[in-house]
Amino acid sequence: MDVVRIRAERLRSHRLSAPVASVSEAAGHMLATQAQEFWGGRWALAARTRGQPRLSDVDAAFDRGEIVRSWTMRGTIHVIPGRDLGWVLSLTAERQRRQAAAVHRREGIDLDERGRAEVAARAALRGGNRLTRRELFAIWDAAGVSTAGQRGYHLLVALSLSGILCQGPVVPRDTGPTREQYFVLVDDWVTDAVTPADPLAEFFVRFIASHGPAGPRDFAWWSALPLGDARHAAEAAGDRLRVVADEPEPQYVVAAPAPRRGTGMPEVIALPPFEEYYLSYVDRTVPCAPEFLAAIGPSMNGIVRPILVAGGEVVGVWTHSVAVGRHTDDPVPELFVPGAASAAQVAAALDRYRRFITG
Repeated sequence: MDVVRIRAERLRSHRLSAPVASVSEAAGHMLATQAQEFWGGRWALAARTRGQPRLSDVDAAFDRGEIVRSWTMRGTIHVIPGRDLGWVLSLTAERQRRQAAAVHRREGIDLDERGRAEVAARAALRGGNRLTRRELFAIWDAAGVSTAGQRGYHLLVALSLSGILCQGPVVPRDTGPTREQYFVLVDDWVTDAVTPADPLAEFFVRFIASHGPAGPRDFAWWSALPLGDARHAAEAAGDRLRVVADEPEPQYVVAAPAPRRGTGMPEVIALPPFEEYYLSYVDRTVPCAPEFLAAIGPSMNGIVRPILVAGGEVVGVWTHSVAVGRHTDDPVPELFVPGAASAAQVAAALDRYRRFITG
């Protein structure tokens, strides 16, 4: 399969050329959308939604409990439908705990300490209560569980990986884009949890549906699960998938009919930092020429800048401040090669984002 076709099929799988009706539907399709930059994760969903979705539309989905944010894989925060959080963590949490073990030993966070933090958090949040990070840290400090240095953060992650806490409703803010979420008890907040018959196979199928064509190595990188598990998941998926290429390993798409491409879709799309279309694959030279990879992010991990995509190819990056009083400023594009996209196309892509972040 040539690179032009791969890009076209991935744009469709990502719902960037075949957008869905709502941000909640976009989140359900993507399953887990990287979102340590809170504004960026919300724009990733809006970019996959028809019409002119606004920041307030995404925040409303959080406030209704349709989507939450948590550390679902690779020690990184993702947006995920609340109903899917539990079964995804059942696959990914233990590896994340092992990766954090050395830090926990250094910080003196053992099972007893996590237990005390859990008891205090459950007592404070029981009955549908919600707390900001600062308020929850104050509860822990008052209970004798120190949040000094990075201890509070690591306790948040530990209780989130255990499926006790998640980040739910958005904390209101008078000026500028909202920046923070309340922590809530998963048991109280998520009322429609599901468990697939074969969670690992479901994980792989959902990845391929939202990222294909892709293979087991891509899934292993994205999920941080072992490559052997990824290959087993592909086999277990059976006739839910079909192979579209064999080299260097099988590349899959879902067997169901592909979503219909939207009519009148723009040639250029402005996408957020840590964009799934770019970072979710072992080989990032498919969406981007190798000489420009360092301009987006210097390594497989670390910073990934907002990108401009034309016809499936990353042709530039862009910057924008979300600070109070600055979020109304125009985003600033930087094309890798002059003329890779027209000024009008780039302006239209960034204007759609600007309307989102100010709405």
